[in-house]
Amino acid sequence: MQRIAIVDPSDVTREPLRNLLLGVESVWIEAECTRYEFFLDVVQQSEPDVVVISLDADQAKALQLIGQVSASHPTMPVLAISGRGDGQSILQALRAGAKEFLTQPVVLEDLLKALNRLCESSTGGSSIAKANSLVLAVIGSRGGVGCTSLAVNLGCNLAQEKENTVALMDLDLAMGDADVALDLVPDHTLADVAQNIERLDMQFLRRTLCKHATGLALLPHPVRIEELGLIHEEHVQRAIGLLRASYTHLILDLSKSFTVTDLTAMQMANEILLVTHLELSSLRNAVRILMSLGAEEGLGDKVKVVLNRVGSDYLESDISQKKAEEILGKPIYWQIPNDSKAMIGARTAGVPLLQHAPRSRVHQSLIGLGNALCGKNGHQEVATTRSGLFSWGKK
Repeated sequence: MQRIAIVDPSDVTREPLRNLLLGVESVWIEAECTRYEFFLDVVQQSEPDVVVISLDADQAKALQLIGQVSASHPTMPVLAISGRGDGQSILQALRAGAKEFLTQPVVLEDLLKALNRLCESSTGGSSIAKANSLVLAVIGSRGGVGCTSLAVNLGCNLAQEKENTVALMDLDLAMGDADVALDLVPDHTLADVAQNIERLDMQFLRRTLCKHATGLALLPHPVRIEELGLIHEEHVQRAIGLLRASYTHLILDLSKSFTVTDLTAMQMANEILLVTHLELSSLRNAVRILMSLGAEEGLGDKVKVVLNRVGSDYLESDISQKKAEEILGKPIYWQIPNDSKAMIGARTAGVPLLQHAPRSRVHQSLIGLGNALCGKNGHQEVATTRSGLFSWGKK
């Protein structure tokens, strides 16, 4: 918990800032002051982790106070806030001793990032708002390749680690079914987020999430088709930014339509999992997606190709893994074995594999995928026979 002390003589700006901080679980408002003259005593008595000083009520007094706090408590970081974001104001605050500067009205994502930087620079500790969270976008080469099943099960598996907090955002706005896969009936959806974007903060966003028994939090797609028009690029960007700031892992289940919101999600992701089958039409679309993402700056290098349902008689073809890699121009990152009995049973029951078939090959493979994406246990070794049998091992 990071303890914050605030000084701002103006109710107009102090109240919104306090409400913003109250919505962050890892922040505690240790002290709140309305007079610059008294704040140094408040700091000495409360000894907060971070001091927040608003400049606008009296800039001269505020700058003097920053200098006094910095001189008397050199290891206590100061965050300056002002409605004037010009270079001169920023420079004056930094010269006085402030470590960070934010412009009013304060945006939650910017505030969390600033607090993270202050926390890390002063204590060397971990970030309070998980700014370095892992964001995974999952996109398929066509419908039915198993993106939602992968996203849901990957999220539930990651949520089993005590240090992880995991959220899943269903961005298949028209035909998503992550809620069905988890047997959840949402009270709120992404449409509610879009309609309340002006007052969207962490507290509001958390109320819209459905919580699964495994610990996974879900932000569902709109229930009504006519609500799709409510959701725009900036809404998705805002929601992802807040979730990324609050959760260690965020999974984005994208549509197959390659929409503007899908592109926004991929731009904000750390990794893009392109799910495909070892089958001609699926591989052809995967090539098209890779070409399109390669033309967007910074996206091509994020893509990791995942082969799903490997060894399926239904999908059996003469295309080998080596040939597929030649076609794609990219190595296969992971292969998930076909286990239709376990997958269909889990989907029918509305539960993840870890509850329905924890010993299944497909579940074990998805655990391995999650570990690999988080930098654990090396990478997958796959040996293929003509009969489609597979063996897995770790280096």
